[in-house]
This record gives sequence, structure tokens and C-alpha cells, in this order.
Amino acid sequence: MKMISCVGIITMLRVARVKGINFMTTLYHSPLHGGVSLPVGFQLIAKTEHYLDSETQQEKRRSPISKNMYYQRLLQACVKNNINFRYVLNDVWYASAENMMFARHTLKKYFAMPLRSNRKVALSKTEKRRGKYQSLDTVTIQEHTTRKIYLEGVDFPLLLVKQVFVNGDGSVGVLYLVTSHTTLSYGQITTLYHTRWHVEEYYKSLKQNASLETSPTRTLAHQTTHFFAALCDYIKL
Repeated sequence: MKMISCVGIITMLRVARVKGINFMTTLYHSPLHGGVSLPVGFQLIAKTEHYLDSETQQEKRRSPISKNMYYQRLLQACVKNNINFRYVLNDVWYASAENMMFARHTLKKYFAMPLRSNRKVALSKTEKRRGKYQSLDTVTIQEHTTRKIYLEGVDFPLLLVKQVFVNGDGSVGVLYLVTSHTTLSYGQITTLYHTRWHVEEYYKSLKQNASLETSPTRTLAHQTTHFFAALCDYIKL
């Protein structure tokens, strides 16, 4: 299988929670430099806004800034800091049309993202212009092949692949992946997205090897200091 030649990949960790600390991270991965992966940005999520849950009628807290806005700010910081990367990878939490448009038009980067099966797609430019969309899970696509599609809310074509796999319990799962790099093959797309697994290894190492879970902090300033120290430990390791 031919490996993708690329300068670097930025992978995004979705909002995670450790000891009451909610955070997002950008992780840089370089296939051309021994497969090194290094954190290049992070954001602690400050839930300072109080609201009443309409279902439970209980008071809860949330961040006044959306996860998509945090996502875009972290990626903009990577560009501002002159980090040389070609692809953005993230999980389904950030696979919004808004973020796809941002990655393509604002950052000028390729991306690969999974999609939920109920997303609306058109199978041609003509169908898109006519507003003729269908649910992704009704699209016919052969195994180990690619298909060009047009996602609702996105003004450029995407390349779609469908991965079918068997879970540990014997059940069958389906993963829909799309990329803005429309000349890639099925194998290149799936290999590229598999790179995102380094984020999970990084997250696990932060907890087990860099003492992230031992934080005694309560305020955002102290939590930020502790988190930064944990990142430094991870980099040293």
C-alpha cells in the first residue's frame, strides 16, 4: 500500500475530562520524521455560564464558547505559529460543515473526517443545485472503492469511503470517511485517518505517565499550569 507523502498532520482531541478538567488538544504528527507526535496546542474549557436544563430542570454549567470555535482557534494558532502541516484529522464531534469550510477555505488545508450515517449528501453537482439530498446510509458504494459526493452545507466535493468491520462482540460496524483531497485512493484515505489513533495513545500516556490525573487544582489558572506541566513531561518522555 502506497503511503501518503505529507509534511505533517494535525489531529484534534475532542473535549475530554480528567479530574474535573475539560480540555482540547492539537497533536502534530510527522510521518517523515520517525513518526513523532507532539502536542502543539491545548485549551481548557471554562464552563462559566449557568443554565437550566429543560428536561431535568436542574441548573448546569456550560462554556459560552462553542466546541467548533475552540476547534478553529486551536487550528488558527497552529498556522500562526508556522507549524508546517498538510492535513487536519478529527473525530465525528468536529465533522460539521462549518469546520470543513474553515479547514478548506480559511486554513487552505486538506482534511479527513468521519460522518454520521444520517448526514445529507448529493451524488452530483446537478443534484446539489436542485437540493436533492439523501441520507448517507442510503448511498451505494462498493467495498474498497471511493465515491465523490457533495455534503449539505459544503461548497466543494468530497471523496467518500465506507469501512465495514467486525467488533469484538461480533456485531458489524460501519465507518464513513470523507476527505477534501479528492485524488486519494481508498487505501490512502484509510491509512491517513488511522494516523488519528496517535491522539488516543497520547491521551492515555498523559494520564498514566505524566501525572495528569493527580491534579489537586480547583481554579482554571492552576489547572492550566498543571496541564502545561503534564504536556512538558509527555514531551520529555
